Amino acid sequence: MGLMDNMKAKLGPAKDKVSDLARQHGDKVQHGIDKAAKAVDDRTKHKYSDKIHAGTGKAKEAMDRLAHKTGPETAAGDAMPPTRPEGPPPAS
Repeated sequence: MGLMDNMKAKLGPAKDKVSDLARQHGDKVQHGIDKAAKAVDDRTKHKYSDKIHAGTGKAKEAMDRLAHKTGPETAAGDAMPPTRPEGPPPAS
């Protein structure tokens, strides 16, 4: 067994734990992402709104991947609505 196989074997349970936590608390984490994005956008006086909005969307997509919600259906077979990053609107 090589080094990478050993690492994968040891990190497997940790990945499962993170995935479970993402499923259980994903809504709280996404709310925190939105709250942080709004705070940063306000502190920068909306100068970087487009970049903050893009980063917020990527962070939420990463959370969905961790929670295994990226497919068109959930584990229960219910269709999921398309995800739209929610953050501050771009400054005009």
